[in-house]
Amino acid sequence: MALHKKKYQNAVLYSCRELQGEVRGKKKLAKLLYFVDFDFYEKHQRSITGDVYKALPMGPVPSALGSVTEEMVSKKMLVVKQVKERPDYNPTEVYRCLVAPDLSVFSPDEKSMLQRIIIRYGQLTGKQLEDLSHAEAPYSAAKPNQEVPYEFTYYRGTDFSDL
Repeated sequence: MALHKKKYQNAVLYSCRELQGEVRGKKKLAKLLYFVDFDFYEKHQRSITGDVYKALPMGPVPSALGSVTEEMVSKKMLVVKQVKERPDYNPTEVYRCLVAPDLSVFSPDEKSMLQRIIIRYGQLTGKQLEDLSHAEAPYSAAKPNQEVPYEFTYYRGTDFSDL
């Protein structure tokens, strides 16, 4: 699967913009992208970002997330800040968009899916999204630290009546 970098970057920017300008937490951003890609794959037999997801202990994580967001930071599209929210916890990575997403890179179906994911999952915490992703067939089918198989989306039975 080839990475669709422009779509990837703009999916990150779209998520930030729709959530009051920022996504609070790497886990939350990773899971939003997971639902974007796996829901789209289930409905249209392809992913939007083209990324490969790994089954890590906290759920599926897109392999290219670090390199894509680092490039976005270097191109002044995104700021990533470490915010200490609670004394006993690791700092939260907060992703804030500096530019508006270019929605022209997406098909109408892709735009609808991005919007659906934000409406459905945008208000959930990273932990809540982690729990949801752990319960899904693609993550359950993957061995630890291995690729999460897109083909297992067909065992999810997602209701797309809201599209």
